[in-house]
Amino acid sequence: MDKKRVIFICIHNSGRSQMGEGFLRHLAGDRFEVASAGLEAGKLNPLVVRSMAEVGVDLSSHYSKKAQDLIDAGERFDTVITVCDETNAERCPLFPGRGTNANAQRLHWGFPDPSALAGTEDEKLAAIRPIRDAIRLRIDTWLKEQQ
Repeated sequence: MDKKRVIFICIHNSGRSQMGEGFLRHLAGDRFEVASAGLEAGKLNPLVVRSMAEVGVDLSSHYSKKAQDLIDAGERFDTVITVCDETNAERCPLFPGRGTNANAQRLHWGFPDPSALAGTEDEKLAAIRPIRDAIRLRIDTWLKEQQ
């Protein structure tokens, strides 16, 4: 059976979408082919990488990708999950669907932007953890709906 293809999209592909990709691959990589991308390519947030390592998900080999590059390459996804704020979610591209779908299923799960956090490195890391945990919880819920 073909794995369902899922992509997480945010602004710079530096935090939220990378966490989504990492969690879904970690939890259900046997059922889903997972990617992430941003409206613009940014730089992977090292504090996001650290926070994910704390829960056993390794993002150290991840890098930021542009959604438009995947569209231009002809990539198709069954589900597109935007994880940015409402205003920017509207800017997210529509990916062509797979199979008989004209367009991919589009979901929006809004989460705060880790790159917008202020404070010391320790304070930022402490503020990223609840975002990380909320993304994990939302993915757990979604996975239960997929069975």
